[in-house]
Amino acid sequence: MPDITHMIRVAAPVERVASLVGTAQGFTKWWAEDVTEAPDGVVSLGFFNRQTIYVLRPSPKTPSRISWRCESGHEWAGTEIAFDLAADKSATVLRFTHANWAAVTDYFTSCNTTWGELMFRIAGEAEGHGRGPLFKRDGLGY
Repeated sequence: MPDITHMIRVAAPVERVASLVGTAQGFTKWWAEDVTEAPDGVVSLGFFNRQTIYVLRPSPKTPSRISWRCESGHEWAGTEIAFDLAADKSATVLRFTHANWAAVTDYFTSCNTTWGELMFRIAGEAEGHGRGPLFKRDGLGY
C-alpha cells in the first residue's frame, strides 16, 4: 500500500509542534478552520462548507509519535496520519506519514502536494509566523 511521507525541520520545541499536530485546536492553526472535537477525542474536519468531512480517531500517543486513524473519506477511510517528532538541538524534526492508501491515484498525488504545503504551515505556526489554516470554511486560504 502506498504512503505519503514528508520531513521538515521546525525551529521550535517538540511540545509546541506536538500541540499543533495532536489537538483539534492545533489543527485550526494550520490545517482547517472548521474543526470539531467529540468528548472521546474524535476530531472532524470540514472542508468546502462541509461538503467533505474527515473524521480522525486518535491513536495512543507517545512523546515522539502522534497518530490518527481516518474513519471517513472515499480514499482516506482506513488510512493513518502519523507525526513523528524528534528534538534536534533547539528544533524539532517532524517526520510525517499518511499511510495505507489503497492505490496511487490522482487524488493521492494531489494530497501529497497538499501535505507538503501543510508541513510548511505547521512550521510557520510553531515558529511564530503562521498564515492560518490552508482550508477556510468555504475555500483555500492562500
